[in-house]
Amino acid sequence: MKCAPPKPALRKRPLVSQAALTKNAYAYQSVRELIMSGELLPGEALAQSQLAADLGVSLTPMREALRKLEAEGLITIDAHRNAKVAPLTAQEATDLFQVRERLDPMAATLAATHRTDEDISRMKAAAEKMRPLAPNPDLDALAAHREFHRSIYTASHNDLLINMLESLWDKADRYRQVGLSARQDSAADKKRVAAEHERILKAVIAGNAAKAEEEMTKHVQGSLGRRAIDALAP
Repeated sequence: MKCAPPKPALRKRPLVSQAALTKNAYAYQSVRELIMSGELLPGEALAQSQLAADLGVSLTPMREALRKLEAEGLITIDAHRNAKVAPLTAQEATDLFQVRERLDPMAATLAATHRTDEDISRMKAAAEKMRPLAPNPDLDALAAHREFHRSIYTASHNDLLINMLESLWDKADRYRQVGLSARQDSAADKKRVAAEHERILKAVIAGNAAKAEEEMTKHVQGSLGRRAIDALAP
């Protein structure tokens, strides 16, 4: 029986600059990016020695990076220290959707009440950078989408809520990509999402808390995360 060919070394990725980071931070950022981009697949076993060699770091920073990613829910580590990329499941997609359906509108409501001139400038700048997400979106597109929502969260001036929503985002981004892969957005879909973002922004800037809550609720209910639930259902 022929043995399966070894998995090729990971591509050298330019988005993380090793020179600007400690070894631990570089290993963490690099592996996180590989997971978020889909280069490391859900459920894929991580050969820690090979991964460390591919990234040019020793095992110590690699293990520290994996522990941090485990805490974020992006990988799992068993009792024998074997690491895998966390799987994607319909149940987790549902859990994330239900939490975001409550917390995102709360953040929008508080943002409309507490936003400052600096918050408004930040939200407008973030909105200008956004573009429609496509299947297998590049990390810049995902980052721009995140920055818009982060600008809303930040304007809530509720540190606990901000931290909760930030901690959910990485998991949610993986499910957004599932939603995009399940069905490509039409031109009408892209127009609808852009209009939703605009209405959320206008409501928050105007200080209309009820409208901000309403528009954010609609946005989450029609989101890619909701689509991912159907895509992953057995």
